[in-house]
Amino acid sequence: MEQVKEFYVREGHTLTAWVDDPQKENICEETGDEVILIKDRDGKVIGFEKLNFEVPSTEEIEVAFEEVA
Repeated sequence: MEQVKEFYVREGHTLTAWVDDPQKENICEETGDEVILIKDRDGKVIGFEKLNFEVPSTEEIEVAFEEVA
């Protein structure tokens, strides 16, 4: 994986993260925890969307990643 892309839409209260090309999106599956898994044709998760995600307008979002072997 070369890059993770994150998009936060304050007005829509959504946070979307892609771990692969968004053009590969084929199907979405809601988990029931206000999280939607975005999958490719093979069923591989290539991203997710968190619904009702909100950051107070006075704060910035910080993103940290940790590689787990």
